[in-house]
Amino acid sequence: MSKKQVIAEIIRHTSLSDGIFDMTLKAEEIAKEAKAGQFISVYLNNKSKILPRPISICGIDKEAGTLRIVYRTVGDGTKELSDYKEGETVKILGPLGNGFTQKDKKAILIGGGIGIPPMLELMKQLDCEKTAVLGYRDSDMFLKDEFEAVGDVVISTEDGSYGTKGNVIDAIKEQGVEGSIIYACGPTPMLRGIKAYAEEMGIEAQISMEERMACGIGACLACVCKSKDVDSHSHVHNKRVCKDGPVFDAREVEL
Repeated sequence: MSKKQVIAEIIRHTSLSDGIFDMTLKAEEIAKEAKAGQFISVYLNNKSKILPRPISICGIDKEAGTLRIVYRTVGDGTKELSDYKEGETVKILGPLGNGFTQKDKKAILIGGGIGIPPMLELMKQLDCEKTAVLGYRDSDMFLKDEFEAVGDVVISTEDGSYGTKGNVIDAIKEQGVEGSIIYACGPTPMLRGIKAYAEEMGIEAQISMEERMACGIGACLACVCKSKDVDSHSHVHNKRVCKDGPVFDAREVEL
């Protein structure tokens, strides 16, 4: 799959909740190739910030030629991005990484925090029985309604303000969620719990790892994770999250 660098027009840009922004970009060549679970690198128009920001793809509309990203402002780069207006343009590179391998099995889709947006496109595409388990800090549940429009949804909140009090595994157990395959994206502690749960239940789990990346194409080794197999590039037990991932079979990686 070829990646393209394009100048994309910002078609829509809104705030979903405190610090969470929703941007739609016109990028026909990338939208045509993109798969659920991949990401794009966004280059800021401020030339003093050389490295791009890797952001997961939340939505793909191949007919309209658009990509949707939902991101959290965590530093100067994403803060600057959040100020960009509709009609302005931004340089992006994509689609990057490998997406989820979709299987026709009863699915549990798990998203935690800013790992929730990349699960939405997969939820829309999967043509099978599916339940989304979404983990939020509190009752500020961005994208919840969009997930509910396409399938069953179970919620956990850290503060207990909605759904199951606790984490996504607590919600799965308390609400009796069952499936033959897990697809997940979120912070490492969550993925560690999912990997253990999948092993305990004897089911396959595909996990999308969140790592700080620099180049986004596998050259710089800034985003490696420990793996069971030896990497052909660095010849050690590492995988590059940007190129070998971000989606891995949970059995392949050590968390």
